[in-house]
Amino acid sequence: MNLPTILVTEGSDPTPLAWLKERANVIEISATHPDFEKHLAQAEGLVVRTYTLVTPGFLAKAPKLKVVGRGGVGLDNIDIPACRAQGVEVVYTPDANTRAVGDFVFGYILQMLRPWCFFRERAYEPKEFKRVRDAVRGRQLDELTIGILGMGRVGRRVGRIATRGFDMRVIYNDLRDVASELEFNAIPVEKRVLYSECDILTIHVDMRPENRNLVGAEQIALMKPDAILINASRGEVLDAAALADALRAKKLAGAALDVYAPEPPPADFPLLGFENVLLTPHLASRTNTATENMSWVVRDVLEVINGRPAKYPAP
Repeated sequence: MNLPTILVTEGSDPTPLAWLKERANVIEISATHPDFEKHLAQAEGLVVRTYTLVTPGFLAKAPKLKVVGRGGVGLDNIDIPACRAQGVEVVYTPDANTRAVGDFVFGYILQMLRPWCFFRERAYEPKEFKRVRDAVRGRQLDELTIGILGMGRVGRRVGRIATRGFDMRVIYNDLRDVASELEFNAIPVEKRVLYSECDILTIHVDMRPENRNLVGAEQIALMKPDAILINASRGEVLDAAALADALRAKKLAGAALDVYAPEPPPADFPLLGFENVLLTPHLASRTNTATENMSWVVRDVLEVINGRPAKYPAP
């Protein structure tokens, strides 16, 4: 029996990978490897994550390719129209990391609004212990409004936690009218209202061309000076330099970023060095469960190769 050749360019969780290896000729190889194009020419399937760019030029070197599987949610590294023009289906895992990213956002929020003042190597001296305890004050989430820019799967997870877990007021803006699809209290508002009324702005949009610098100097200027901004979606949707300017001028209380443009960020990234900024290396989706869920894109890759419909085709 001839097994289909499937390339895996950015690794995979062991369990889905072992499952795939029982059913296909799997080649784990980076898209920058010298032998990659040789293997691409024979591949019927391709499994990628974030950094493999599937472009028309890439596809021209893959005459046998039937399907590209993106282990994750965002599809901005894959030229979907070019794939369809060549008869290549694109599949992904839209629900794989929803819970992980939503939980991570609230980890950010709690760290920024409830100062922890940890001690580890030694206890505070009694006088210092009392001074810290008397001086430090956090903000209570049930008194705050969270603004969600993009009420997709992750935005809804964040909204659900905010309302059901913390009794927060939720406002949101989305391209679609999704009010009837929500199982929690949330108020749709125009973008200007979203920025001006929120105490926390959390961004959950995809990276379509019109979303580049969607949140920039003009939008940040509308926000309250004691508000915080969180981006765990795509680095390109936020103008990091404009955010740095606002923080430096104390026109915003703080920010937390898990994504960057480019990624990883360069040595001169404008948000380095701020005490009121949390920067993490694209970790929001990195739980054991979410990583395995994303890797199970291999099921749909094999379904397409075998002529069956995918469960999660790209929209």
